[in-house]
Amino acid sequence: MSKPKKSLDYRFQSWMLPGLKRYLVIAFLALFGIIFGVLLLLDVHPVDKMFKYSARISKNVRVIFSDIAEALPSQLNGIVVVTLCSGALQVASVRMMQQVLGTYLPERESIPDMLYRARKFGRGPRVVVIGGGTGLSNLLRGLKKHTYNITAIVTVGDDGGSSGRLRQELGVLPPGDIRNCITALADEDKLVTDLFKYRFKSGDGLEGHSFGNLFLTAVYAITDGDMIAAVRTASRVLNSCGQVLPATLDGLNLMAEFEDGSIVCGESHIAAEGEGKRIKRLFTEPAEPEATAEAVAAILDAELIVLGPGSLYTSVIPNFIVPGIADAVRQSFAKKIYVCNVMTQPGETTDYSVGDHVEAILSHSKTPSIAANRLMHGVLVNEYGRVVPDLPSGSKPVRFDPERLKELGVTPFRKVLVSEEAPTHHDPAKLAEVIMQFFAYKSKRKPPTKLKGDTAVIPEQPLAKIGRKL
Repeated sequence: MSKPKKSLDYRFQSWMLPGLKRYLVIAFLALFGIIFGVLLLLDVHPVDKMFKYSARISKNVRVIFSDIAEALPSQLNGIVVVTLCSGALQVASVRMMQQVLGTYLPERESIPDMLYRARKFGRGPRVVVIGGGTGLSNLLRGLKKHTYNITAIVTVGDDGGSSGRLRQELGVLPPGDIRNCITALADEDKLVTDLFKYRFKSGDGLEGHSFGNLFLTAVYAITDGDMIAAVRTASRVLNSCGQVLPATLDGLNLMAEFEDGSIVCGESHIAAEGEGKRIKRLFTEPAEPEATAEAVAAILDAELIVLGPGSLYTSVIPNFIVPGIADAVRQSFAKKIYVCNVMTQPGETTDYSVGDHVEAILSHSKTPSIAANRLMHGVLVNEYGRVVPDLPSGSKPVRFDPERLKELGVTPFRKVLVSEEAPTHHDPAKLAEVIMQFFAYKSKRKPPTKLKGDTAVIPEQPLAKIGRKL
C-alpha cells in the first residue's frame, strides 16, 4: 500500500533518494563544523565545554582532544575549521542540485549553460512567424538560437498524406504543419523529439502516419476537440521554446482559381493541377473562417513579424485570407519583413519574380500598394554568388526585379541566405541572423536605410546587440 504523498514519512523518503543521502549527511556535518569553528573564533573553546558536561568520556580522550585543540591558537583553528566545512557544504549543495536537476537537463548541457541560455533568450524580442510547411519550420530552428519568445502561426488547409487521412477519418485539424513547428522549436537533444518525427513504415492503418500527428490527434480527442490545448501539451512534452497556433480553428478547404477559369479544390491538388497555368486567386471553403483569438493577440503584441518563407499559395497566403490575420498585421507596431523563397515552385510560382510574390500577398491580404509598408517593411531576398547551383527539375532561382518592388512600395534587402551544402533552401542560422540584424537596425530608429544600387543595406550588428527589445 503506497503512502499518501503529503505525509511526513513520504516526504522524508523522497528526500532520501539514492545519491542524496550521503550529501545530506555531509551538509549536516559541515553546518555543525561551521558552528564549531565560529565558537573557536569567539574563543569559547567548545571542546572544553563539551567535555565538561560529558562525564562518560575518559580522561585520556579528553587529554588527546585538548592537546589537539591547543596545538594552534583557537582563532586559527576556527578559521581552518570554517574554511574546510564551508567548502564541504558548497560541494554537497552543488552535488545535491545536480542530482535533482540532472534528470531535467538536456544531455551534454551544464547547469550554468542552461541558466544562461534561459535568461538570455527568455528576454529576447517577441517574434511572430506566419507561414507553414518546411520553410517555416526551417526558420524556427534558426530563430530559437536568438529568442524563446516565438509564436508560429500556421495554416490548416493541408489535405494530403498523414494529415489528410486523419482529417478525413477523424475530423481533426490537419496536424502536420503544427507538428513540424513544435519539433522545430523543441529541445533537439531529447529522444522524444525524434519520436515525434518518426513515421511508421508498415502496419495496417499505421503506414505513412507520423507519431507526432497521432499524438496530437489523441490529445485533441481527450480535450474534447481543443486543438490549442493539444498543441500546448505537445509543446510541454518536447520542452519547446515558443508556441504554435493555428491561424483558424475552422476546418477549411483551399480553392485555387486559375487564369483560364478552372478551379481546383484541395491544397494537395493545387500544384499538381497548376502545371502550365497561373493562379489568379486563392479562396477558402467556408469563405469566412474565424481567426484564432490567440493568434491575433500575439500579432498585435509582437515586436517583429516575419512573413514566410514557404510555398506561396499553400503555406503563406492561406493565413492572410483568414479574416482578421492581415488586419492584425497591418495594425501591429512591430517591425515586419517578408522572406521570399529561394526557388520557384512548379505548379504554383513557375517563372515568378520577387515582385510577383509580393504582389500576390498584397492582393490576397487586401492591402493596396500605397499601404504596403503597413504589411511589410521590406522583403528579404537571397543573393547567389557567381556560381548558380544545380537546380531541381522545373525550379529556378526567383528572379529579382527591384523596379517592380519599387512600384509596389516595398524595400528589398539582399543577403546570402543559403549554404553550399543546400543551395536551394534557406540556411536556418544565416536566415535567422539576418532577420535579427534587420530587427536590431530598424529598432534604432535611424535615418532611412541606405541603398546600394537598387537594394537596401542592412548594417552588420554585433551578436551582443542582436535581439534587443524596443
